[in-house]
Amino acid sequence: MKVGVRWFGLASLYIALSGCGGESGGEATGQNTAPPDGAETGEATFAPDEPTELWFVELERAPAARSGGVARVKGLAGEERERFRRAAEERGLRYRVRFSFEELWNGLSVRVARGGSAALSEMPGVKAVYPVVPVELDTTRAVTSVDPDLAVASDMSGADLVRRDLGVTGADIRVGVIDSGVDYHHPDLGGCFGPGCRVAFGHDFVGDDFVAGDASTQPAPDGDPDDCLGHGTHVAGIIGANGIVQGVAPDVTFGAYRVFGCRGGSRSDIIVKAMERAADDGMHVVNISIGTPFQWPDYPTATAATALVARGVVVVASIGNSGEKGLWAAGAPGVGEAVIGTASVDGTRVTRLSFTVAPGSAAIGYARAIGSPPPPLSGSAPLERTGTPTSARDACDELPAGSLAGKIALVRRGGCPFHQKAARAQAAGAAGVVIYDDRAGVMSPSVEAGGSITIPVVGIAQADGELLNARLDAGPLTHSWTDRAVAAESSTAGLISGFSSHGLSATLSFKPDLAAPGGAIYSTIPVEQGSYDTLSGTSMAAPHVAGAVALLLDARPELSAPRVRDVLQNSAVPAPWSGDLSAGVPESAHRQGAGVIRVDRSIRASTVISPGKLALGESEAGPAARTLTLENASGHDVTYDLSHAPAACATGRDHWRPASATTGAARVDFGAPSVTVPARGKATVSATIGASDALPDGSLFGGYLVFTPRGGAADGALRVPYAGFKGDYQSVPVLKLSDQEAPWLGKLSGTRMTPQRSGATYTLASGDVPYVMVHLDHGAERLTLDIIEAATAKPWGRALSLSRVGQSASTIAFTRYGWKGTTKLNGRATVVPDGGYRIKLRALRALGDPGNEAHWDTWTSPVVTLDRP
Repeated sequence: MKVGVRWFGLASLYIALSGCGGESGGEATGQNTAPPDGAETGEATFAPDEPTELWFVELERAPAARSGGVARVKGLAGEERERFRRAAEERGLRYRVRFSFEELWNGLSVRVARGGSAALSEMPGVKAVYPVVPVELDTTRAVTSVDPDLAVASDMSGADLVRRDLGVTGADIRVGVIDSGVDYHHPDLGGCFGPGCRVAFGHDFVGDDFVAGDASTQPAPDGDPDDCLGHGTHVAGIIGANGIVQGVAPDVTFGAYRVFGCRGGSRSDIIVKAMERAADDGMHVVNISIGTPFQWPDYPTATAATALVARGVVVVASIGNSGEKGLWAAGAPGVGEAVIGTASVDGTRVTRLSFTVAPGSAAIGYARAIGSPPPPLSGSAPLERTGTPTSARDACDELPAGSLAGKIALVRRGGCPFHQKAARAQAAGAAGVVIYDDRAGVMSPSVEAGGSITIPVVGIAQADGELLNARLDAGPLTHSWTDRAVAAESSTAGLISGFSSHGLSATLSFKPDLAAPGGAIYSTIPVEQGSYDTLSGTSMAAPHVAGAVALLLDARPELSAPRVRDVLQNSAVPAPWSGDLSAGVPESAHRQGAGVIRVDRSIRASTVISPGKLALGESEAGPAARTLTLENASGHDVTYDLSHAPAACATGRDHWRPASATTGAARVDFGAPSVTVPARGKATVSATIGASDALPDGSLFGGYLVFTPRGGAADGALRVPYAGFKGDYQSVPVLKLSDQEAPWLGKLSGTRMTPQRSGATYTLASGDVPYVMVHLDHGAERLTLDIIEAATAKPWGRALSLSRVGQSASTIAFTRYGWKGTTKLNGRATVVPDGGYRIKLRALRALGDPGNEAHWDTWTSPVVTLDRP
């Protein structure tokens, strides 16, 4: 999802996503009915077919969680909202309030008529305006499983040792799950809802029928947080199921905060409201397996989550499933400053339903694609391939009509989305689709984006697909669905999952923070959906961390919410580099954070090092000097020897497809080779970290500062991860001006946008407005559109100013900015007269200096002729 974080634009401009997989807050259309429970009503009503926009309006005062005195803040908030209402009335702004926020983030979410966002940003008392974006669940369906063995991979994090050896189970710890609800009828989750039940707290913010992208649906809140989607129940099971599946902390008490309807999709303002409710219900930990990728850390869901930590609640969030989209893809709220953003490692075992292929009877385990109908448990059909093991775009293009009638299609991954392949095979008459991987690892296909797949679609391993191709060379094969489950050790166990998003954030803050098992995790789902299933995603990794936090707080209740992350990071164990397991090098810090959690070590640790991570920023100014503080809670002095473990680096100028290498390790100089921390005392140590001259500019580097106790076991070592950018960060362009991804002028005809390379005439009537189509190759600190008279170069004002805009969602994704013929000129709204103009687009590179022209990318359109009827 590509997001403009702050909006300072004009009523003349509106924004829509193109190729990003969702609707934008800037060009949402739909009807306005009764507001959600708890919302205020503004001055406006809207016709059912009137185009509207959803916006966060941040007001100037700090929220209650950051300023203290809740009653005082609420009183001042009421005054602010009254000033906002009067100012809107004076300006003729039509709006309707969806939600009002005071505790974690101070402001409103509002629906306004399209183009009204500019007036919002200029009203007195308004600090910033942000689009209310759709949010998605960070998960993919991996398999349908019937074997609970090693269910939630507790052995990988030490949670099993904590339960067995220490008797710590998370009793009396409240964990909030902001998700699709929880099936509290499930016996592993207590079987009831309310006081005295495992699921003791909760609220439904949306109702069954709500879909974020469907304007015909509106939130219908109620008090029943039951789950009809399944995701939240799976997450809750990982945290604390106690039955056939045993979660990480099986005695926690749950709060279930439902923000997704039965068909999925929610909005970021609803997520913030759920955070407020979780705080009011006294949750100690909140898990949010939800996100929007390529966000900046100051987006409202991220800042609200950070404020929740300031209020004493540990917040754990998934970092995202955009691993194939390269660097900078970490999502909000996981990028929040105080949030534990969680990456995924693959679990130890994979248990799957299977099919067989005759001749022969060997079972091949498969992963059911999310969005696909469940495969049958019996039935046979011929197996027909659509390509070869070397096909780069297998089944991406239209297949001959009827060529797959009644057959199971064997298709190679790559070249286009899963749903496109499935749709091509379905259109050719296929009765099912088997997609085999084009790489090693656990594949988690999804055909949900297509929305029209009616045949079963499954994914299998690369080796299995290539074997089937070889067997087809020898003659015809018959595919048969079965009810047999197969289990196997995962070849990628303990390695970072391929889907797990890369950091760092666009501000170079250190993300993700930690890693946990998230690949192929068996847990609870709603009883009516089969009770148990195996899913993959950072959605599964985050609740593993949330459960571990519950164990840690149960064992060490003195820890503050901000300190919890430091303790977990200090004790984490870095996953090995998947590029060469024999190299003995850790995986990149920008992929795994501090490493895989080891909650058993966190509970035993008597020393904590802060900060628990080091964000070095860009290396242009030279080595970065940092001071770390060690606090020893034990009754004896402890001496630590200091060392450095460099991790793999991300190299290459193409951040969409970064290479991973171990060359060019950073240099680390400690102020001393060891440090002694007195009993119940503190000590400090300095470290100076410099990027290697051998590392190419534009690379990400990282590693681990290692503190090994003298006389103790090596596994008692504590670590502090670091990461930074080699070179000048402002050398990373936002606009690619010399290739097909360059901005272009467009004209909309029906639903088709056509390039106007030589310019075009626009009437500004019936949607005939000029569009600038923009691909952002990196996050933009600022984005502006200025209007200039073509013949004289006379400036006609500014049509748009955005701040902190996330990069495009893929290499082929564009955002369209439509100009409706007005600007802001000399502080006044101005109608630009008919005539010929050029649109100048400027993008300030991330963390760039507005006064440094070298930090700006600039593109100027061909002539835009306005000719109103």
